[in-house]
Amino acid sequence: MSSAEDRLDVIETCTRMLWYVDLRQWDELPAVLAEKVALDYTSLFGGEPAVRAREQIIADWSAGLGHLEATQHLIGNQLADVRGDEAVVTAHFQATHVLPVPHGSPTWTLGGRYRFELARTTRPEAAGWHITGLVMTALWADGNQQIMTAPDSPKETT
Repeated sequence: MSSAEDRLDVIETCTRMLWYVDLRQWDELPAVLAEKVALDYTSLFGGEPAVRAREQIIADWSAGLGHLEATQHLIGNQLADVRGDEAVVTAHFQATHVLPVPHGSPTWTLGGRYRFELARTTRPEAAGWHITGLVMTALWADGNQQIMTAPDSPKETT
């Protein structure tokens, strides 16, 4: 049985990741991401899941979302399953992306589920919970997805 404190800690780690992205605090993301993270955005973009280095993920998110005026990633109905030093958090999400454009809607909103995998690190320089995997399952979208297209932007977003 996991402790309530562990369950709250893993949920907060996932929430912090999204806060840092929305506030463009790219330099804070290493505190919540493992050195390598398995990413799966196949429900939206197709292709195959990939394991990426933390620095590459941060660079991709910065490039893919940094041109937008704002983003807001909301998660709710979080379920945390903690087993020792590993955890899985599942949650519903709604992600709104904003960029005023001359033609079309200035927003693109995506909804679905996240599945976060986490591991607890006890190394003094990086103690705490870190996200080791992220699966985004898109269930619906509304608005203008074209606002996501930026020069040289990667396809993967949060």
